[in-house]
Amino acid sequence: MAAPSAFDRARGPLGKLAAPVSRHARRRRFEQLIELARIDKSTRIVDVGCGGLGLIGLGPELNITGVDPQERPEYPGRLIRADATERLPFDDDEFDLAYANSVIEHIAPERREAFASEVRRVARGWWVQTPAMSFPIEPHSLLPGAHWLPISARRRYWRLGAGSDVDEIHILRRGELEALFGPAFRERLGPFTKSWIAFRRPAHM
Repeated sequence: MAAPSAFDRARGPLGKLAAPVSRHARRRRFEQLIELARIDKSTRIVDVGCGGLGLIGLGPELNITGVDPQERPEYPGRLIRADATERLPFDDDEFDLAYANSVIEHIAPERREAFASEVRRVARGWWVQTPAMSFPIEPHSLLPGAHWLPISARRRYWRLGAGSDVDEIHILRRGELEALFGPAFRERLGPFTKSWIAFRRPAHM
């Protein structure tokens, strides 16, 4: 099963050009996750904000429970419809690892702490990835510097890009991510920091 990129559904040529690059980056990130978190088929994983496929598209053999606030009839596994900024329907430490890939920047800043609290509550370890503010290309619109503009100017500029809802994107700085989830390491693209990944390995893994 090939995991789709968000850019497969993006409008215009920018999205089509970015899709294979995005798929390659996700595959490389998945391989790094498997190695660092020492994941096997017994590892209980919750994919928070999984969308229609998410992590299970990269590791269909893994023990993954998807969580998404929307109905996802296409999701090929166990899916719980729930809002992770509210209380999730899981016990404390029910999972070994919580995974959230490019999710937290879609959450309003005032709801981030609630999101982080639930992720930390339901899993003994986590892998939370988010785009870097310093990266010169805004990763949702694929426009240079769009995330550095005031929101009023960004809305006009955003129309030239590949898609996504401008008002729901709130890219974090490294310190903001680390305040929620602890130490983060960088994911590079050439000389640039493309994203930050906050990672905590469960103690027994």
